[in-house]
Amino acid sequence: MDRDTMLSALRVKRSDIVYRHMRDPALLRYYYKVKTVASISSLSLAGSSPTDLFIGRFGYPKVSIGPLVPPEFGDTSMMATPERWWNSSIEDIVGFRSKLVRGMQLSNVHDVERGRIQEQVRDLALAERPADADLDLVGKPFVKMEFNDEVQPYGPSARIRSFDVHNFKADRKIEGLYFDTDAKASTALIELYREGINVSKLQRALSAGLFGLKGNRKFVPTRWSITAVDDTLGKNNLRDVKGNGTIDSIYAYYNVALDNRWLIFFIPGSWEYESIEAFFPGTVWNEDGRNVSIFGSYEGYRGRKTYAEIGGCYYAAKLAVTEKLLKLNGQARVLILREAHPGYVMPVGVWNVREHVRETLQTQPTVLHSTADMFKFIQAKMVISPQQWQENSVLLRRLVSQKGIMEYVATN
Repeated sequence: MDRDTMLSALRVKRSDIVYRHMRDPALLRYYYKVKTVASISSLSLAGSSPTDLFIGRFGYPKVSIGPLVPPEFGDTSMMATPERWWNSSIEDIVGFRSKLVRGMQLSNVHDVERGRIQEQVRDLALAERPADADLDLVGKPFVKMEFNDEVQPYGPSARIRSFDVHNFKADRKIEGLYFDTDAKASTALIELYREGINVSKLQRALSAGLFGLKGNRKFVPTRWSITAVDDTLGKNNLRDVKGNGTIDSIYAYYNVALDNRWLIFFIPGSWEYESIEAFFPGTVWNEDGRNVSIFGSYEGYRGRKTYAEIGGCYYAAKLAVTEKLLKLNGQARVLILREAHPGYVMPVGVWNVREHVRETLQTQPTVLHSTADMFKFIQAKMVISPQQWQENSVLLRRLVSQKGIMEYVATN
């Protein structure tokens, strides 16, 4: 083999490796985490934390608490603000999230007001913007492979020897509710949401135990706080939505993001809500499957009494659709159809659902006039057939069997 042929072969192999990083979720996360570990030359880490933290759930009520700190200074807020990630690729998201080193300190969830590390974690959650932090570790950060559709990915982890936050300014709005020990956590969340505080920041604040009645505050595992905030805010929005009159036409919203196809219908009628997710073979929840896996959760006018089968995604999307209905000053039946295609190689957090449903609902809707029009629209936009969606949908089956309102819309 001559030199040019050999170099060409090496280039092909190298490109194959890069391609595998981009297509294999395990390799993708491992690749970026190893890069982060290599950039840490000692057991002391200094950088600007984007006010991010992580509270574990294993061993509850004794869990691992601690900050997420990158080995770099400056405006790192992008790393912890999913509301700004709409135009980012999965590779981009994993790339900057994997820079965040997770420090871990074992703590009882009720010890939110006790201990130096607990105090510093609280200060971090109070900070208005990225705060400089010094993190001394017990050992070299280790790479732990895990997949979670609730929580954003993060980098390597290590136990904390000491942790200090400095040069930070508290967010006055959050600080005000932190000092209000007579306000329930739900009251604080709703007030701050109305003040325009990002949902992602509220989730971190709840996780850090900033809100609630005196004596009742505690650390909340990150995974639980994400869904708790989405659910609390969505339910509160829904109280106002149910006081509005029904919309007068069928609105269809369509969007593609991170190789997910989103099709959202607002249909005249009293509140009902259903979200259905279809994962194609080669996606993270159906990596070795041969057929599409379809899951869905539904609620009627009075809501649900059990946790949604599809998990936190259900509540994240519900918050987004209630926000849109409030802007429309209307009430509706809502149906979300989601197709996750093979380009969605790994979960990047439930924010993906909330923010991309929000994004989808900002597009110009197509106005439809009948159930038949809905099925034609599904046929045109989605890979899965309308019949297959119907088989997995409570709402679609009800619309087919109860034609009254649709016939009314078609003739008016």
